[in-house]
Amino acid sequence: MPIIGLSYKKIEARKEGGTVRQEVKVNSTPIISSVKEVTVSNLTKKALSIGFEFITKYDPGFATIIIEGSLMYMADSNKPILDEFEKNKKLPEKTSLEVLNYLFRHCLLKASLLADDLQLPPPMPMPKITPKKK
Repeated sequence: MPIIGLSYKKIEARKEGGTVRQEVKVNSTPIISSVKEVTVSNLTKKALSIGFEFITKYDPGFATIIIEGSLMYMADSNKPILDEFEKNKKLPEKTSLEVLNYLFRHCLLKASLLADDLQLPPPMPMPKITPKKK
């Protein structure tokens, strides 16, 4: 089922050091922090509000980008998703794939813009154009 909305609560980008003197390792991790059923005025059935934190770390301790928010998710049935999260603090696989792919797509783009503002390398590999071989 579709993701019908995304909202950000907190966006924080912090650069700890000066110039990079060694190789920087970049790691981005989405964390699902909450799942709750909510009423959306324009919809006939309840949606799920899925809280998340998306953390991009530049190691060793060089910089951190944290994006917190929630997304609205429509499911055929909310109960199995709510039960799985309450029991195991995880989403069912199908829902998890949809949500995590969505978060990576949107949050990595936002993190890339913030990284550029802080003069950090992008958190994902960027395409490189090379000359044609003759």
